Amino acid sequence: MAEHRQETGAAGEEGSAAGEPLPTRIGQAVILHRGGDREEARNRLAGLWEETGEDGDPFHRCAIAHYLAGTQDDPVAGLEWDRRALAAAKAPAGDRAAVRALLPSLHLSLAAGHAGLGDHAAARRELARARGAAGELPDDAYGTGVRAAIERLSRRLAATGEPPCQSP
Repeated sequence: MAEHRQETGAAGEEGSAAGEPLPTRIGQAVILHRGGDREEARNRLAGLWEETGEDGDPFHRCAIAHYLAGTQDDPVAGLEWDRRALAAAKAPAGDRAAVRALLPSLHLSLAAGHAGLGDHAAARRELARARGAAGELPDDAYGTGVRAAIERLSRRLAATGEPPCQSP
């Protein structure tokens, strides 16, 4: 997610005491998580969440919350972080084009979280929102991957035998 925004100028170069830009530190935490160090990734991302504060760049807050969701041991906590990511994406400031491209993925994450908790009606509503926002996806590997994930979850939910959601 964070790799889809190009940082330019001083505003995108917020750094730690060590001088690392915020996007770099987010990426480092994501690498830790993908490498299996879930706890350290969660700790670093939580620190970055606190550092950015409520007035921080919505794109960064969205990315941090999105990745924090994936580091949670409790699925309810993961869903809460997914909600925070979406709330950050809907903040009025920031790079609106970059954030719009994230909406399908954010709604997909919420749908998957609801599905994992057995709330298939809520999962279908979020999946419908993901589909509705999919036009904002870039025509690249990221967009293709999100579209494919939307279809996989759709098939999984269809297998539950419950009626599909008609509107977002």
